[in-house]
Amino acid sequence: MAPGILWARIPLPFRLNHVNVYMIDDGDGWAIFDTGIDDATTRNVWEHLLAGPLYGRRITRLIVSHFHPDHIGLAGWLTQRFDVPLVTTQTSYLLCLNTSLSPGALDAQFYRDFYLRHGLGAEATQVVCTRGHDYLRMVSPLPQTFFRRAAGDAIALGGRAFSVLSGDGHAPEQLMLYCAEEELLLAADQVIAKISPNVSVWAVEPDGDPLGLYLRSLTSLKAQIAANSLVLSGHQLPFYGLVTRADELTDHHARRCRAIADACRIAPKSAAELVPVLFSHLSLDPHQMSFAFSEVLAHVNFMLRSGAACWLDESADVLRLTA
Repeated sequence: MAPGILWARIPLPFRLNHVNVYMIDDGDGWAIFDTGIDDATTRNVWEHLLAGPLYGRRITRLIVSHFHPDHIGLAGWLTQRFDVPLVTTQTSYLLCLNTSLSPGALDAQFYRDFYLRHGLGAEATQVVCTRGHDYLRMVSPLPQTFFRRAAGDAIALGGRAFSVLSGDGHAPEQLMLYCAEEELLLAADQVIAKISPNVSVWAVEPDGDPLGLYLRSLTSLKAQIAANSLVLSGHQLPFYGLVTRADELTDHHARRCRAIADACRIAPKSAAELVPVLFSHLSLDPHQMSFAFSEVLAHVNFMLRSGAACWLDESADVLRLTA
């Protein structure tokens, strides 16, 4: 992708069928950026990488952008195998321990009540709380220690100086690396060429505003990154034009909020009833339904905070939005 930076696309067993990982020249070896999920296919891909383009040089460290399984899934396996440090944000490390390595907790009654209160039926709730969270099990046990990096830190990789940036909304405290000298950004999932990163409300923070945080993060990113930077994302193709893409994403979410408002002016609707408004073009499996529902709720919470909508009756068994 650039001198001393390799790109690999690793398969995923989802509709979004791949994740991008990067290997960065780190002097006498390679630093790895993100991992893929923990399954037999991904381990086999890494075996081929290690025996092929990475052969003959050591792995120096593993840098993980955020806690989602497709990015941190093999962190434990890789750090143990090569006895290298895990470098990530504190939030990513702790959220992985709390969520991804204890997926059964999401089957608790509290989580079921969260889905039911927002209009998901009992059968759909059962499916989402069980099969919808299967992907959370695709994570190898993390190492007992990690090296924390936060926004404003610097990381030297080989002959490059990277600034650590932090994004929010898609994942709390998502780590990105920016080389200002070369106008090169490893953006993880904060900005992707052709799709909108998932922005979701989860039961652990039912009144959270991840969409508001995401839009603020896009504004901050535009101010920090040169407009013509090469963007290496966690999915799809690398691209140029971060400012343009960030503006497109901002407009995309504004259109979604308008669609929700238009639907709720016809009749008040629960978050579950709004899923077809935003995702009418998709046939959703349990995994996708959990994300679609939670992304709808992110737009609902954003509209509630801005005053663009309100609950019809907060005491009702099922909450419905009106605009």
